[in-house]
Amino acid sequence: MESIFHEKQEGSLCAQHCLNNLLQGEYFSPVELSSVAHQLLHVFTAAFWKYDSGFFSIQVISNALKVWGLELILFNSPEYQRLRINPINERSFICNYKEYWFTVRKLGKQWFNLNSLLTGPELVSDTYLALFLAQLQQEGYSVFVVKGDLPDCEADQLLQMIRAQQMHRPKPIGEELAQLKEQRVHKTDLERVLEANDGSAMLDEDEEDLQRALALSCQEIDMEDEEADLRRAIQLSINISQDIPRTSGTNLTSEEPWKRREAYFEKQHSNCQDGQFR
Repeated sequence: MESIFHEKQEGSLCAQHCLNNLLQGEYFSPVELSSVAHQLLHVFTAAFWKYDSGFFSIQVISNALKVWGLELILFNSPEYQRLRINPINERSFICNYKEYWFTVRKLGKQWFNLNSLLTGPELVSDTYLALFLAQLQQEGYSVFVVKGDLPDCEADQLLQMIRAQQMHRPKPIGEELAQLKEQRVHKTDLERVLEANDGSAMLDEDEEDLQRALALSCQEIDMEDEEADLRRAIQLSINISQDIPRTSGTNLTSEEPWKRREAYFEKQHSNCQDGQFR
């Protein structure tokens, strides 16, 4: 597909793109097409074309192709239809809707839609070609058959030997530009977030997962330490309460050993906290 010459749309130069995609090279410029239009000025009125804006009439297109010995015939004209020629046996078509032109051409043994509004050549199967042309006519397009020998080109020679394969259909240029614009907007928003967070948002998913895992492990360690401290504190408080000599005439209530344990644990917990902050 890389060997196929495909001019993409620039301004209102669809006629130039149509002819160059047909001939597979940079054969025409706006200046040269304007020159053809001026040569026809003494025959046709200026209402037939707008060469200052880049739009050209069928007369200008037809006369530009005569330089290459090529002729345009209206595809659905009674004269052509009587010939009963299968479209796949032709070599190329030029399609026009109001002031827009594009080419459908056979390269090697395959057909390609070389519309300059697409991001690249679109492969058209033989079985779909007739339906595609019929659909264009239903949409209001005028379809012209290009008669004559087209100049040799690299893509035609290469595709005679190998067949092109297309995994994805090319998108309209407007759709691609809209997606690129949306991507730029998202990128700008992300940059603003990164600036607002002073770069803290630059952690990727792996780093965030690592941070969460470390935090969780630390939390589990802290919980285990607290449980161990609690067990030790309870055991120590029990031992202490057992070692305290009972004063004669003094009877401990059932709540006092638990109060002493709680007091001891609070003291131990306070000491641990003080040790952490030192």
